This record gives sequence, structure tokens and C-alpha cells, in this order.
Amino acid sequence: MAKIAVVGGTGDLGSAIARSLVKAGHQVSIGSRKAESAAQHAAELGGQVGHGVNAEVAAGADFVIVTVPYAAQAGTLRDIKDAVGQAIVIDTTVPLVPPKVMRVQLPAAGCAALEAREHLGPDVRLVSAFHNVAAHKLAEGHGVDCDVLVFSDDVEARTEVVSLVASMGLRGLAAGSLANSAAAEALTSILIFFNKTYKADGAGVRFTGLTTAPPIS
Repeated sequence: MAKIAVVGGTGDLGSAIARSLVKAGHQVSIGSRKAESAAQHAAELGGQVGHGVNAEVAAGADFVIVTVPYAAQAGTLRDIKDAVGQAIVIDTTVPLVPPKVMRVQLPAAGCAALEAREHLGPDVRLVSAFHNVAAHKLAEGHGVDCDVLVFSDDVEARTEVVSLVASMGLRGLAAGSLANSAAAEALTSILIFFNKTYKADGAGVRFTGLTTAPPIS
């Protein structure tokens, strides 16, 4: 059982991830900019779920999962930077720029994950993941037909996150360096396009032809 803080855990993706982690038996805390909002959402998940402002829940966690919109990424990461310690920070940010969310718009740094690296500094253990998972599908808890691509320059951290994803009943795949996160971030806009064009209820991505234990290097 891991101690996990879900920062931005009051949003759709954060709530869905938190619910799945609680079901898997992990010790979960919900973080938000507003303590009262975190408390309300934690109560909905059960009395055993902790809550507080983002930096409070990040302190002492094994994993800190950041689930905020792109516009809030920089400020949120700055808020928790000094609190995360040796925790593995999992950034789920996708650089969607409304109103054209069906158009791929990667930032100048190459991807949101590399921007996260700039905000957090070189010493924080940073991984990116969960870009292509439909929040409502995960919240329903009926199984998600989508792989979770996991990116990091820290191979050990990447492997730990793949295992964490597996504990949630999902297939995590080590997908290489943090820079490779650009591919998954870009795919999100394409999946949104698919949802609209093909009237899909949460399109996802599944990779075929892989061994049961994909390489992690």
C-alpha cells in the first residue's frame, strides 16, 4: 500500500484516479487550492481519505499525482515543489488550449512534461502518465480499454509507476524518456476529435503485439 496525494483531486480526472486508488487499497489524500473543496471530495470517497491544500497533502507522500488543467500546471507545481521531497511526482497535464482542444498544440518546450521539469527542477523524481484515459470511464470502475503510457528519465521511478498503474487494474507501459510524453499529450487532442467525429464514449489507445513484460529501458 502506497501513500498517495492526488493534487487537483477535485477535478474529473483527479477524482477518478483517487477513487481507483482507494479501491486498490492505497492510502489516498485529496489536495486542492481550497481546503474546504478538498474536504468535500474526500468525504465523498470515504472517511479514510485524507485532505488538505496541495502542499499539505504532498508532504510525506510516496507518490504525488498532479491532475490539473494546463493553465494551472505551473502555479500548482511551484506550490508543491518544496513539499514533495523524495516522492515520485506523476504529472498528467495535457497542453489543451481552449477552444481548439481538438488541435494538437504542444508548447515551445516540446511537451507539458518537459515544462513540468523546468518548474520542479532537476532533483524531483518526475514521471508523466494518464494522458489518454477517459476520466468518466475510470470513475465508472468497469474496466478501461486503454493503455497508460508512462514516461520518465528516471527508470526506477518509471517502473514504480507502471506497477502503481497495474494495482489500479490498468495496463501501464513504460514508454521511454520524459520527452516522449509529447506523443501521448498530442494523442489526447486526437482522441477528443474521435469522440466528437465518431460519437465515441471515451476513445482510448491500446497497443498490440507486446510481450507481457515490456522492456523498461
